[in-house]
Amino acid sequence: MSNTLPQLYIGLMSGTSLDGVDGVISSFSDDGNITAHFSVCSAYVPFTDSLRAEIMALQSSGLDEIHREALIANALATLYAECVSLLLKQASLKPEAIRAIGVHGQTIRHRPALGYSRQTNNPALLAELTGIDVIADFRSRDLAAGGQGAPLVPAFHHAVFYDHSKTRVIANIGGISNISILHTGKDSRDVIGFDTGPGNILMDAWIKLHQGKNYDSDGAWAASGTVCGTLLDKLRSDPFFSLPPPKSTGRDLFHATWLQAQLAPYRDLPAADVQATLAAFTATTIADAIAAHAPAAQDVYVCGGGAYNTHLMQQIQTGLQAHQLIANVASTESLGVSPNHVESLAFAWLAHRFTIRQPGNLAAVTGAAGARILGALYPAS
Repeated sequence: MSNTLPQLYIGLMSGTSLDGVDGVISSFSDDGNITAHFSVCSAYVPFTDSLRAEIMALQSSGLDEIHREALIANALATLYAECVSLLLKQASLKPEAIRAIGVHGQTIRHRPALGYSRQTNNPALLAELTGIDVIADFRSRDLAAGGQGAPLVPAFHHAVFYDHSKTRVIANIGGISNISILHTGKDSRDVIGFDTGPGNILMDAWIKLHQGKNYDSDGAWAASGTVCGTLLDKLRSDPFFSLPPPKSTGRDLFHATWLQAQLAPYRDLPAADVQATLAAFTATTIADAIAAHAPAAQDVYVCGGGAYNTHLMQQIQTGLQAHQLIANVASTESLGVSPNHVESLAFAWLAHRFTIRQPGNLAAVTGAAGARILGALYPAS
């Protein structure tokens, strides 16, 4: 066991859904492959309503936002440290058993066309609180090389989920949706990956507005409504969807104000029908992207919070069938990885890539000038 301790990494992720912090302890071999016992344990720390509201307020410019962001970064570091403490307790490990923490931070602006993507974080404080080296700021190096800085997970998806006998698609549905296309007989340089559009972000905003809930559990409210075809067509007509990859997006484009503008001609549409249409919007834009770039895919494995939305999963299957694709839609749970752990595992893997000085991006996915080592180190001492 002592030989494996230096290979242990913690991955922390808090995504655009703004629900909380997912953390894992994982183990990697020196060649970068995940070991058979890679997922040692996992933990989750939810955001408070007030923190969620404060992060949401930072999505757009406002009074004294530099000060507010600094305070939120400190609060996030404290939550991250709490998650690390829970992980160490569960695994009966001391901090010195962990080689490094890979932490993404909380995205508040993503403007790759302007050369930046901002993740609120205080990795120096996290290193101080945990006594463990922290690796953060994974996106800026790719952006500096002319890339989108996103998505970063396709390289990890290839490392974990590639099957030499069949083409697979990994669909990550958090606040935003992205896909990784893992073609059979191809190596990681041939992976196609990009953001497909909104994931849960608009559905969450709509149910919060009308029912005060943070999300539509199992898609029950959406399932109670009827899809409005003309509204769905209007949503799908946004110029983002006709852009070729590499491409990425976020709350800077798809947000509540954008949605209200789209809904202006549909003021009499029942709220449940809007929710049903938003679910169909997420599902069909994922299906459209798969049909356009992976028509030979045999399996679509879904991770992120969307994997727990039965209605949404059914809608994706329906969307694929509309394109006459017969790919099976399932959760990454069927591959042995919990949907909620995939992204935190990815950032543990990226931390490992940093420590062995190996690239973490795929230039064909992000549009960067080439492969780059991602991240910045904040030593514990």
